[in-house]
Amino acid sequence: MYKLKLADYAVKNLKDFNHVEQQLIAKKLRYLAENFDQLKSTKKVTELKGTEYAHYRFVIARRIRAIFEVKEDKLILLVLKVGRRKDIYS
Repeated sequence: MYKLKLADYAVKNLKDFNHVEQQLIAKKLRYLAENFDQLKSTKKVTELKGTEYAHYRFVIARRIRAIFEVKEDKLILLVLKVGRRKDIYS
């Protein structure tokens, strides 16, 4: 199991969602931390190309994504950004 840590920017992004969506995101991020190794082989987690570090995308819901990186020396999933599909990659 990985430890889950949110960057300050990701916490700020979460405030853009309503309470129900925030609860869904929190639940899905906990699920990601518990099952990351299994999810890497699915379409829900994809390694992003063209980044200096190993960044991944996690599909939380149909239109909600999380961008994160793995710090394996401490088994930490550092969530960098959470947002709607149309806004997440900018």
